[in-house]
Amino acid sequence: MIESPAQPPHDRRPGFYEFFAGGGMVRAGLGEGWRCLFANDIDAGKGLAYRANWGEADFHLGDIGAVSASGLPGEAELMWGSFPCQDLSLAGAGAGLGGRRSGTFHAFWDVARGLADDGRAPAIVAVENVCGTLTSRGGRDFEVVCQTYVDAGYRPGALIINADRFVPQSRPRLFVIGVRGDLDTPSGLAAPGPLEPFHPASLRRAVDRLPEALRARMAWWRLPEPATPPTDLATVIEDDPADAPWSPPERTARLLALMSPVNLAKVEQARRDGGRRVGALYRRTRQGADGGKLQRAEVRFDIAGCLRTPAGGSSRQTVLVIDRGEVRSRLMSARETARLMGLADSYRLPASSSAAYRLTGDGVAVPVVRHLAKWLFEPILDGAAAARRAA
Repeated sequence: MIESPAQPPHDRRPGFYEFFAGGGMVRAGLGEGWRCLFANDIDAGKGLAYRANWGEADFHLGDIGAVSASGLPGEAELMWGSFPCQDLSLAGAGAGLGGRRSGTFHAFWDVARGLADDGRAPAIVAVENVCGTLTSRGGRDFEVVCQTYVDAGYRPGALIINADRFVPQSRPRLFVIGVRGDLDTPSGLAAPGPLEPFHPASLRRAVDRLPEALRARMAWWRLPEPATPPTDLATVIEDDPADAPWSPPERTARLLALMSPVNLAKVEQARRDGGRRVGALYRRTRQGADGGKLQRAEVRFDIAGCLRTPAGGSSRQTVLVIDRGEVRSRLMSARETARLMGLADSYRLPASSSAAYRLTGDGVAVPVVRHLAKWLFEPILDGAAAARRAA
């Protein structure tokens, strides 16, 4: 059994449990107005990063299957789980929630049900994963996720939030937020139907495929768009990072040779425009004219592509800088990936670049969590507190 020290009784901030915590990006997003009661991850490297940034007291290294509700301290208002995505990433082609890694979703809910049996059911349970969850195994996995919430006494609602509304990185993710059934949702937090941009067509189709009884239990959470646009990609790029030296010209030339005419035209336009332009380049496998597969280099000068873990060389993005007609390239630095996740420069990254890439590529964008907390979690908890005072 994993046990955690009790928290000071005088701290009245809402508490949370964070599972699959990684380096604590959810904690960073929730901010100082929340208190962590318990955090857990099985990855030792991520555990080192968590402790380096947040201290020793709250983090517990180990398999979630070894966690029991009786070992969790206090009463948390929020339980968060960013369970592994590997079995859900290929839009129905993987093992889904029956897989070894993504199947830890069920262990997460074993803990949640144990808390309910103990009279400590969190007011809010949130899970985050890739959008492939919507279509995994023909939509059956999304149905399992939603039905699990309902069976446990929660009203679930799903949102698709792309981090590119907050940071210069394209990172769409599915968030399912469930509110305990005995709590009244404050007026205005739930809409009568789907709303753009956080209920896109892909999500609406997935909800439409749910059985009628389950579909009737779903909420359409109302979430405003961020008030300010994200920073420009160039602002997160370092001038000369030690862990990402500039490539020799011949390597840059090889990358340009992998570009389609469309992408080459972007580079040429940037050259003609003069000045300094910063882009993010990533390699993709595309279908050629003969039907075969070929590798392509694709570039964007507005935002970076979705960060991934460094499972292979093609998963690491390249920075492309065009300055007065000269084209230079290098791999993205660890600090740049952290900035693309919304982490402050004071966040302590692992010394190993590969460990840092793994940490950020698996994480949750910090400002997305803050947006959910400000506009959904905290109003729900404030409403519940007001109802208790009025009772």
